[in-house]
Amino acid sequence: MTATSLRRRALKKSSIALGLALALSAPATAADLVISNWDGYMAPDAMAAFKTATGVSGEVVVHATNEEIMGKLIAAGGKGYDVVFVSSPFAEVLNKLGLTEPIDHAKIPNLANLYPEATKLPHDAGNAFSVPYTWGTTGLCYRSDLVKTAPTSWSDLLAPSDELKGKTTMLATDRWLLAAGQLDKGYSVNETDPAKMAEVKDLLISAKKTLLAYDDTTFYSKLVSGEALMVQAWDGWCNYGIAEKPEIKYVIPKEGSDLWVDTMVVMKASANKDAAFQFINFMLDAKNHAWAAQNIDYKVPNKPAMESLPADFLAKFPNMAMPVADLVKFEQLRDVGDAQRDYSKIVSEIKAAQ
Repeated sequence: MTATSLRRRALKKSSIALGLALALSAPATAADLVISNWDGYMAPDAMAAFKTATGVSGEVVVHATNEEIMGKLIAAGGKGYDVVFVSSPFAEVLNKLGLTEPIDHAKIPNLANLYPEATKLPHDAGNAFSVPYTWGTTGLCYRSDLVKTAPTSWSDLLAPSDELKGKTTMLATDRWLLAAGQLDKGYSVNETDPAKMAEVKDLLISAKKTLLAYDDTTFYSKLVSGEALMVQAWDGWCNYGIAEKPEIKYVIPKEGSDLWVDTMVVMKASANKDAAFQFINFMLDAKNHAWAAQNIDYKVPNKPAMESLPADFLAKFPNMAMPVADLVKFEQLRDVGDAQRDYSKIVSEIKAAQ
């Protein structure tokens, strides 16, 4: 996820947050590499550890959304950045625009740590221009102690029972908001047929009348407080709620989920491509990648990293133990090209509807 919305929780310890702040405050011009990532999406001491391991210095520049960094990259032709973390549809766009450097597999031996399925993702089979960093699902996150019947379908959110009306939220970002309606209708999460998308729009306009809010960032807090009883959620963000209140549960509806993938790409304009590949290799080290799984509570496509997670952690967050074979059965979000403008128009009409 992130995806088009910032997908993270507050860092657990104030000392970690302070370390990250100090790391981000240094001038980018002093570094050999400039990395753009979501806040909190890698260990706060990652760049210091990377320099110790390789002698290469790096600075992290934070972006809040895919759209934000895409605007900067396109405007500058990718200049000023070496490695960028973006969700897979945006990696596709960057590649189509000629802004990504082909991944040199010989310089990233830790690619061997990836699950075989992570090397065959539809957006970039063979990891030609991107390397997956996290992946997961989108489903329903709910208060099992306050909801009489556990949800099993997207219709439980889109046409809720009376007890749930006014106590549900949906993701505000275009692709995920639409995906709930697309999946409920049995359509592709990359559907572009105008007639089918008109059905999706009507369904989501009807659902809007039952919502507490569209919410990409505080929905799990609403669950914890009891203000909301069921929300559309990325799996990792549901885990943030579970961490605070074990009565919160996560379920993938019977109609399925999207498969979201956040990736690392190297910019063609980078003057430090070898160092950029070193950085990606460093992040794919099993220990380093396991940090992401345990601290942002997202599944990572790194086999030894996932196998190193403690049993009590997996028991606390059951969706982290989802078999990879089950995960990749879901349809990956893809770049829909010119249809993205239609998606944005439809979402605007949904949110403007009375």
